[in-house]
Amino acid sequence: MEATADKRTDWDEMEDSELVIRAQAGEREAFGELVRRHRAKVYGYARAITQESYLAEDIVQDALMRAFLHLSKLVDAGRFLPWMQRIVRNQAYTRLKSRPTLQEQTFTELEGGGRLSAQEDGEWNDLDRILFRLNRTANEAAASANAPEEKLLQKETLHSLTDIIHCLKPRERMIFESHFFDQLSPQEIAKLFQLSSANVYQIISRSRKKVIQEKIRVTVDSYMKTRRDMGIMSKRILDYGKEFHETGTWTTAADVIYKMLRYTDRKLSLPMVMGLTGHAFRINIVPKSVHIAGPTGYNFSEVLPRGLHNIGFHAKVIDGMSPNIGENSNLLDPSLTGKDAMGKRSIHRELPRALDLIHRSLDQGIPVLAWDLFFPEFGTVYGYDDETRLLYAEECGKVETLPFDHLGRSVLEEIFVLAIDGKVDLTLRQQLQLALESAIEHYEGRESAIPANCVKGLAAYDAWLEALEGGVVEPNGHAYNIAVLRDARYYGAEFFKELKQAWPLEEKSEELARHFDKASALYEGMYEKLDDLHRMFPFPQGGQPNDPLAAREARGLVEGIKPLESQALECMKEILALIGD
Repeated sequence: MEATADKRTDWDEMEDSELVIRAQAGEREAFGELVRRHRAKVYGYARAITQESYLAEDIVQDALMRAFLHLSKLVDAGRFLPWMQRIVRNQAYTRLKSRPTLQEQTFTELEGGGRLSAQEDGEWNDLDRILFRLNRTANEAAASANAPEEKLLQKETLHSLTDIIHCLKPRERMIFESHFFDQLSPQEIAKLFQLSSANVYQIISRSRKKVIQEKIRVTVDSYMKTRRDMGIMSKRILDYGKEFHETGTWTTAADVIYKMLRYTDRKLSLPMVMGLTGHAFRINIVPKSVHIAGPTGYNFSEVLPRGLHNIGFHAKVIDGMSPNIGENSNLLDPSLTGKDAMGKRSIHRELPRALDLIHRSLDQGIPVLAWDLFFPEFGTVYGYDDETRLLYAEECGKVETLPFDHLGRSVLEEIFVLAIDGKVDLTLRQQLQLALESAIEHYEGRESAIPANCVKGLAAYDAWLEALEGGVVEPNGHAYNIAVLRDARYYGAEFFKELKQAWPLEEKSEELARHFDKASALYEGMYEKLDDLHRMFPFPQGGQPNDPLAAREARGLVEGIKPLESQALECMKEILALIGD
């Protein structure tokens, strides 16, 4: 123990230049001392560029790997820190430049299954090169001045790819290494291990997924260690009173936004939130079945930030959504929807970034909106505990904790997190202009078609009528669509009533007041017909939408709603013209 302490003191007394020379000569402890001295500095540098803790951590880890592999290229031994900063800067700008267009993927973002794309091939070839260097035999390592060892990587970078592949079983690892390290084809590996080519493909695909999962797990551990090392490992649970445990509207996205606003200086009523975000006027129908996913069948990253902007806030999102529509979780076996089932699913690749956004928003005293916490709806994350790695959340009245790594592992295996990220100064007139513009775009079908098979706006009524005619409507999902739409139109009517009362005195006119009254009456008329449908097809039971007599009566009601929607659209255009500059 004394010898170790003395040696540690020797490292402390050395200049960077001497440590670099020793590291270049193969003394791994010297590089470890360089990392120990400067890791916090380069992390802070990366954080200043990216403004994201997780992304900065990921960049630093990549930079350390590159430094390990290219230390011999550092000519001026006394300029280790500037050299590292240049590597970090290049990595950071490359990552930031590529993210909007998805030109580059990190190792964390690689997905398994199928043939690798050219983009993924490049990433795996880079992984191959690094792993090959890190997995040399002891003799080869001793002969190479640049080969760091596994133990140091595990200790200093927490991103040891060598350690990560230990998650594989011995046979899987041998096949994995034969393919990615030795560049053997699946056919060559099949002969070597006396397997069929099909089995080799399966093993390689399965192994790749395991390695990716382990990498994400290690990344989360690294992120949490960084928080602890920076002295921000903490527990933050916002005051989330019982009044927030109730869900005020079937449109859960608007319900969560309403609750988030209670923690800001811009508190609004639920009708105003529903109206300004456009949720009071939405209709999305999945053809044929009228699937339960219809009401949430839109591009979250486009619609939700735009709605929040109409209120007067910027938003930041982490989007890990699938373009496909999943199964109706209400019809699944309960064993597939519980915590045990979550633990068996893959860790979502966006988990580290989602946790970082959650931490930052809660630290500022504002909860976040999150999708599919316990089931496919929107919920509120209002607290975290880093020590136990638990999130405190509420979704549709269900108040419960959620392990960090269970975020994104619910039924649909999707992550979407939205946080308030600054204010926009807007008058009520400007807010209404923006809200009406987005509602008109939706009604006219000019909103982006995501998911692709979900029909939006006025055209959705035709899809609904065709489904009732076809007789293959799914009762539970159909009833849910009606309940959400009925509730939305109620708030649409209330929204225009509140607008009439809240409109500035100096801008009021009899004509504008008449239009507000007309719009409110139209939405009340829709609500009444939807209420009749709701009684026929109650949620969750669903009624008998495929019964010929019930379907005929339902079609009559739907056919009566569409003209009211068309009139409301024209009324919105007239209001927009009246309040326009």
